[in-house]
Amino acid sequence: MSDTVERHEFGAEVGRLLDLVVHALYSDREIFLRELVANAADAMDRRRFEALTDAASALPPDAKVRIVPDKAARTLTISDAGIGMSKEDLAQNLGTIARSGTRAFSQSLSESGAGQAKTGENGQDPRPSLIGQFGVGFYSAFMVADRVSVTSRRAEAEAAWTWTSDGQGSYTLERADRAEPGTDIVLHLKEDADEYLEPHRLDHVVRKWADFITVPIAVVQEGREEAANQGTALWRKPKSEITPELYEGFYRQVGMNFDKPWATLHWRAEGQLEFTALLFVPGMKPFQAFEAERESKVRLHVRRMFITDTANLLPSWLRFVQGVVDTEDLPLNVSREMLQATPVLARIRRAVTGRVLSELTNRAKDSADYATFWENFGPVLKEGIYEDHERRGEIAPLLRFRSSAVEGWTSLPDYVARMKDGQEAIYYLVADDAEALARSPQLEGFRARGVEVLLLSDHVDAFWPDSLDRFAEKPLRSVTQGGLDLSKFAREGDPGDVPAGIDALVAGLKAALSADVSDVRATDRLVDSAVVLSASGSGPDLQMQRLLRRAGRGGGSLPVLEINPHHALIRALAEGPESDVPAAAGTLLDLARIQDGDTPRDPVAFARTIAAALAGAGRSEPAGRPPDA
Repeated sequence: MSDTVERHEFGAEVGRLLDLVVHALYSDREIFLRELVANAADAMDRRRFEALTDAASALPPDAKVRIVPDKAARTLTISDAGIGMSKEDLAQNLGTIARSGTRAFSQSLSESGAGQAKTGENGQDPRPSLIGQFGVGFYSAFMVADRVSVTSRRAEAEAAWTWTSDGQGSYTLERADRAEPGTDIVLHLKEDADEYLEPHRLDHVVRKWADFITVPIAVVQEGREEAANQGTALWRKPKSEITPELYEGFYRQVGMNFDKPWATLHWRAEGQLEFTALLFVPGMKPFQAFEAERESKVRLHVRRMFITDTANLLPSWLRFVQGVVDTEDLPLNVSREMLQATPVLARIRRAVTGRVLSELTNRAKDSADYATFWENFGPVLKEGIYEDHERRGEIAPLLRFRSSAVEGWTSLPDYVARMKDGQEAIYYLVADDAEALARSPQLEGFRARGVEVLLLSDHVDAFWPDSLDRFAEKPLRSVTQGGLDLSKFAREGDPGDVPAGIDALVAGLKAALSADVSDVRATDRLVDSAVVLSASGSGPDLQMQRLLRRAGRGGGSLPVLEINPHHALIRALAEGPESDVPAAAGTLLDLARIQDGDTPRDPVAFARTIAAALAGAGRSEPAGRPPDA
């Protein structure tokens, strides 16, 4: 072999792919450190395996991956005591893209059957878990470095060699000195990569991306080595070996939480699809709003190596779940775009989602315990009804509601079990204010007949009932939608006869309010209130119409004004002069709007009308006697 520097051109495909690797394959620049650390750990795994048949290849007892920043030289060095590379290995693995020492080693292992008859002390196959490709992943170094040098000595070889390149189309090879087998990768950092000279930044990156690689990783600072990874993948351990304290510690670390998890799910899927999952349902709401970030942040690992927390392993309506999914069935150097397209990940998503729903179903059997979960994350789970057509049948029994008939939370199955004979629909009422719901005039007729109504006040409640449409073959109906007939149910108390003049009053109100309502009609679903609004036809209910107006998307069709013919105010108008009707019509409509949590059409005019009415009532009282309230 020549002692002179040898210059070589990259393989034809390298130049085209380098730009892709640096600018497109990886969305996060700091991933370069994950790739290089993974390669170093892989090389040490391979050397450990070779030591099973060749004691001379044994790893030193203190072997680890060392990360050494040098601010003065502006270099970052990643060193390992792994299997190392010969001159030919350097040319093949680093000079030709998509060449892989890992892949070649795995293939030769399979072809030779090496190691198949050997077992470790615990009875398991001692062959290493091979990660990554020493090819594409290596080139991520050029995201932060304008020149990279790799000095390596193959185990059992005498000579070491240095590979050097600026990533512009060629590389050099020359003899080097290295006392022990292994590899040193030296990155000459770009001007905008100073952060990777800071030990605390390097420590953070390693803990984020490679915390559970079993090979020890250390960041060297002023001659001191600081451990940067745990070295143990908790989720890979048998459940019998993990204490509640270990679970809680990992939960706090992975989700930056301070509470205890409400539920812990730890299982291994085997068969055509293999993965391990350790997931947590938090015991309290997070500090940040769920609306700001609607994507799942469950971490995807491949063979213990963190890949991303944006793989959307769970749907957005389960985004409160935290934890890790670790699979053997994906390559390490996979981009986000590839993740979204791979069928393997789609199968993992389905399996993980099904497992979480199964856990929630089991925990829902304890109503008091489940109430804790529901009060924290119920509104998020409801989103699944209108977002996930496939799963809404599984989600619906998990929903919980306040009710006009029972204390605490109730479910759709419990509601159906309590339905009155002849009741054909599940009734609900939606409003912004939970306190006001229970006092709404919309409930008066239902209460008088003993018909239960579900009370919905979450921000998503205006959307999901139409998506679910029915439960247990019973349609869901908003009590504000027109056309509800309660006459089949006996009413508590006799309201008396309908006074004369109601038909004329209805006609007069309809004429006065023709621009504001689609219809005016007498109703038997009011008890104490004079008026109420309902939606016309089968369109959106009143709450949805209000949301549409706020969003500037129109408010649907005009509402219907329903009047209570037995109320004293309505009786007085029906029996009084017709000339009073036009002036009273607008006030009645505004009263109905206020009762439903809306505003008067003209708040100033409404205030003046009420003030004038109060002043008139005061003048009509005898002197010295205050008017009745």
